[in-house]
Amino acid sequence: MHSYPVDITQKPGVEPFFDAETNTISYVVRDPASNDCAVIDAVMDFDYSAGRLGFESADKIIDFIRAQGLRLEWLIETHAHADHLSAAPYIQEKLGGEICIGENIRAVQEVFGGVFNEGIKLRRDGSQFDRLFKDGDSYKIGTLNAFAMSTPGHTPACMTHVIGDAAFVGDTLFMPDGGTARADFPGGDPRQLFRSIKKVLSLPSEMRLFMCHDYAPNGREIRWETTVAEERAKNIHVRDGITEDEFVEMRTTRDKTLGMPKLIIPSIQVNIRGGRMPEPETDGKTFLKVPINVL
Repeated sequence: MHSYPVDITQKPGVEPFFDAETNTISYVVRDPASNDCAVIDAVMDFDYSAGRLGFESADKIIDFIRAQGLRLEWLIETHAHADHLSAAPYIQEKLGGEICIGENIRAVQEVFGGVFNEGIKLRRDGSQFDRLFKDGDSYKIGTLNAFAMSTPGHTPACMTHVIGDAAFVGDTLFMPDGGTARADFPGGDPRQLFRSIKKVLSLPSEMRLFMCHDYAPNGREIRWETTVAEERAKNIHVRDGITEDEFVEMRTTRDKTLGMPKLIIPSIQVNIRGGRMPEPETDGKTFLKVPINVL
């Protein structure tokens, strides 16, 4: 297995922003020793029935960064989300920073470029992003040491970002009572997902884990922070003692019962473009496609 540069002596500040419409948690991760920060998985508001974009969620993040006097270095996408549209370009326009995702976004672009019949209008080389992370790539947020860990299975491009004693797992894991992400999207693989989760859960037991989503199982309050130790002890799908074959059987059976996320069609088209809309048509208007009987 890849040797990752884990350093839990560094403890970043983590500010969560919960979007109730999509049950997504975005984060501002800051270096306590400087004014540098990163934004992880920012949400753009989208009224699907009206085809109208909004920026209230993103503006809360921007206002926080400005109020704290922070400098934005990175806009990190843990993967190409299927349940919300990314606000990374909007925030970048206001505050700067580099938009980043895992290098396997190219595989996601290839698959969904075909689903949406994009032809040559969609570059499938990841060039819509400022940086593509490879497994094990290190980067800095001020004085903080951070690295990207490839954790595919939910999608091919999923990455967990480990920043000091905090790991941002995207959709790979949920809170212990929520289990794990689905693995039935194009390019998903439950066996691969299990192995990716085991990589995450091999990090130090006290490592803080931050979720991208929480759906408040059994009506409890929304939660987004846990630890490696708690997941290994209590996760309903992948706690210690559950085998890979048992997980694959459970995940495959469960995924067959799940409907598609309500925003998957607009989200994927935008997020494989780094959070940007398709090019306008000849009349200057922008359109998103709805493929019929494809997904």
